[in-house]
Amino acid sequence: MKKTALVIMAAGIGSRFGKGIKQLEPVGPNGEIIMDYSIHDALEAGFNKVVFIIRKDLEKDFKEVIGNRISKITEVEYAFQELDDLPAGFAKPEGRTKPWGTGQAVLACKGLVKEPFAVINADDYYGKDPFVKLHDYLVQEHDVDEVMPISMAGFVLGNTLSDNGGVTRGVCVVDEKGNLVDGDAILYIYGKYMKERGKLENNTVVTTVMSNFGLYKAFDEAGIGYAKTAVGDKYVYEYMTKNGCILGGEQSGHIIFSKYASTGDGILTSLKMMEVMMARKKKMSELLDGLTIYPQVLENVRVTDKKAAQDDADVQAAVKAVTEALGDTGRILVRESGTEPLLRVMVEAETEEVCRKYVDQVVDVVKAKGHIAS
Repeated sequence: MKKTALVIMAAGIGSRFGKGIKQLEPVGPNGEIIMDYSIHDALEAGFNKVVFIIRKDLEKDFKEVIGNRISKITEVEYAFQELDDLPAGFAKPEGRTKPWGTGQAVLACKGLVKEPFAVINADDYYGKDPFVKLHDYLVQEHDVDEVMPISMAGFVLGNTLSDNGGVTRGVCVVDEKGNLVDGDAILYIYGKYMKERGKLENNTVVTTVMSNFGLYKAFDEAGIGYAKTAVGDKYVYEYMTKNGCILGGEQSGHIIFSKYASTGDGILTSLKMMEVMMARKKKMSELLDGLTIYPQVLENVRVTDKKAAQDDADVQAAVKAVTEALGDTGRILVRESGTEPLLRVMVEAETEEVCRKYVDQVVDVVKAKGHIAS
């Protein structure tokens, strides 16, 4: 049987929980904690290894409550999430005691997880079906030449609503054909809906520079204006407040409806999508008529000095040459990462082959000029 690991993030503080350790609080009739249910369902689905991500100060209690029991029925490893365990060039801010988020938690597993794996929260209940679907995906053969295969277990919104309160985490929108609807598509659907009703203030939708070229083509066709900000919903909101815009967001799905909120809200976004579907009496896929998302190739180039690489005259000349070659059939965007020593080279065009050709063309110049980090 192919090895598959279940990685459980259990290092959180649970500051809103009150006394005790939230992850280890009994919830079942025989003292079961939520992790007991998740592990049981995962093992039944075919997972055969469990990796607990915990804090060092939880180790004794954790093993007594659950770890020692689980180690008798499957392979168990422990990863310790430490505040100082950060990539080169990053440091813990003075006074921080709260653990970092998902990315850094998973980073703590380096060296322990070498097989296909799924990541879950210790204090969330998922049910059996997601583990079956995730395991089935993980044991498939995937083409891993360039892109790491990933998947996500999604839940129907109506099945997750609770009388005990809501959350503002992201909500994944999927049309009736199972296609993922990203932030660009949401901006197109709702922007067009507002314009048709004469309610799109300044006739402008605020996007970031990472929105797809196809979105702008669709906006042009629909007579909708748009603004482009730096990446980050805070820049989107700043532009919206300064210029009186009421709709903006990111391709990632952070959508801001400024009449109701100053940040992205997943549940609000879902309600707005349902509003359009009901008003127009159309399926989600039908609302996307007129929007063609262009293929995109993005390469993150690790460099010694990202500003020097970005400002290099020959690199800029290569970018200009690609821009001229693409004309109105695509675009190139070269920008510095805000957090890492990376130059991000992205091309959108009518085919992936064209994208790859022009990305390589610019990256080759970056390499030739000696900007690549060893």
